[in-house]
Amino acid sequence: MAEQQPARRVYDLAYGRAGDKGNIANVSVIARSAAAYAELREKLTAERVKAHLGSIVRGNVDRYALDNIEALNFVLYDALDGGATRSLRLDALGKSLAGAVLYMPVDPD
Repeated sequence: MAEQQPARRVYDLAYGRAGDKGNIANVSVIARSAAAYAELREKLTAERVKAHLGSIVRGNVDRYALDNIEALNFVLYDALDGGATRSLRLDALGKSLAGAVLYMPVDPD
């Protein structure tokens, strides 16, 4: 019987950054190569990111493709529990959200 390979994660194809403004978080996924960008652009949808983050993101998730720099930018609305000055979360600025997105499996279930 063949040994099952571990699932590839987004971090295998990209690195990420996160930012915030009020109650909106922003996650950038920057591809490591042109081939990685093509695959991520196809498979890493706003719907999958929202489903992966679950109840952390209460609002919409919008995705913007930045072909010129081979990156995807996700804007996560109502994702910071009211914002840095109101939230009781340990990560009120959402800096760990980039890590959460990078940990997603590349391939949908």
